[in-house]
Amino acid sequence: MERKVFGLGDIVLMKKPHPCGTNEMEIIRMGMDIRIKCTGCHHSVLIPRAKFEKNMKKVLRSAEGETTNN
Repeated sequence: MERKVFGLGDIVLMKKPHPCGTNEMEIIRMGMDIRIKCTGCHHSVLIPRAKFEKNMKKVLRSAEGETTNN
């Protein structure tokens, strides 16, 4: 299985939507835990990296401006 590539500032698509209705999140902190911010209501959540990698579908917009088509 290919390891998912993501970086700080990327907009990612999650498997489950946030309670506000959107499933797009922005990565605002990286480390052992990942802090993501909802693009709809701007609520931020800190989750373990393993759980984030499991629940992330794909990177929609990279911080560098390039998109991935997976």
